[in-house]
Amino acid sequence: MKKKLRIGILFGGRSGEHEISLLSAASILKAIDHKRYQVVPIAIDKQGRWLTGARAQRLLPGPVSPKPMQLSASQEDASEATAEFAAAAAVLRSGEPLNIPQHPRRRATDSLQISASTELAQPGNPLTAELDLVFPVLHGTFGEDGTIQGLFELVDIAYVGSGVLGSAAAMDKDAMKRLFAAAGLPQTPYLTLLRSQWRADPKRAIRLIEKDLAYPLFVKPANLGSSVGISKIHERSELAAAIDLAARYDRKLVVEQGVGGPGVKPREFEVAVLGNDEPVASVVGEIVPNREFYDYESKYADAPEDPSIPIIPAKLSKAEAERIRAIALAAFRACDCAGLARVDFLMEPARDGKGRKVRKPRIFVSEINTMPGFTSVSMYPKLWQASGIPYRNLIDRLIALALERHREKQQTRFTLS
Repeated sequence: MKKKLRIGILFGGRSGEHEISLLSAASILKAIDHKRYQVVPIAIDKQGRWLTGARAQRLLPGPVSPKPMQLSASQEDASEATAEFAAAAAVLRSGEPLNIPQHPRRRATDSLQISASTELAQPGNPLTAELDLVFPVLHGTFGEDGTIQGLFELVDIAYVGSGVLGSAAAMDKDAMKRLFAAAGLPQTPYLTLLRSQWRADPKRAIRLIEKDLAYPLFVKPANLGSSVGISKIHERSELAAAIDLAARYDRKLVVEQGVGGPGVKPREFEVAVLGNDEPVASVVGEIVPNREFYDYESKYADAPEDPSIPIIPAKLSKAEAERIRAIALAAFRACDCAGLARVDFLMEPARDGKGRKVRKPRIFVSEINTMPGFTSVSMYPKLWQASGIPYRNLIDRLIALALERHREKQQTRFTLS
């Protein structure tokens, strides 16, 4: 009988997207093929503590799936370990975290409480010794910014998604835009502002912004996702509050010029990319937001009265769709991504603010996300569903790509001897 692969599903984390990670992980744990994989749910709480345990899947919404694998040296340890394991998945139906014990009893078969990455990297650590691969379903800071990827590289374990460079470059919107520019990809005008510059001289910062950019504007933290901390600005009176909000989440801020000009809303498109050295792009999807733009509330609000509408495939000409898909692949390569990514686009509306028809609306790449939302109803899986890859099969493909990339890395020499 073929041995099952042991897969660690890592979720939670210390970022502002903690709750989104919980929802993504819950969907994966429910959908993954338990006949092919032994699954270890691994939680990182908001204080950075690492926890895993047999109770993890019992806390997830929906039916309990097959008994999760435990981090134990032998099957004989299982019954004792089960009773003592701390909760791993901090997920409720509402998506809110549970209170995870502050000081779980510490054993190789008990919950992991790791105070430093050096401990994880020690030979024989139960996490790395008993897993074949990690699927880090971590969104935002410390999860898709190269931090956790560096740790996986140090312990030489296969993992789903982009490596250190791709993750860090795609996470930092300033670095990402510089790479897009080097690759010749179309972007809306922008500038980068440091939090220290803003706080030292707000008036000068506003002058610089208004000198180079025209309203409406978008203000964003450079290193965050899921539209957290993002504001659309129509005039100067709104600018300071928006910068203060973004500065709560990062030291570096990006200010972008809106597409289409005052009084109009651009069309918003998304493309899912899958692969390593030879990536492929999904069909193009369009989001018609229920608010002025596709912000955090549009994405994650519970049952809004007027929900955002995904249109898959998007209503585009064949030439427009092919151009968007080609740019998505170029953006993926420009940031040296791997495994998966979602690339977002903006297109000028058919008519400008004065009602005049736009002859040939321009397309701009907005950003790339290396660990997009991964619930069964998130855009990334839905785009692949429409392209012929169901959710469970998509998980299989990502695991295979992670193993492929890890095997390829083994061909690299790191010493002279």
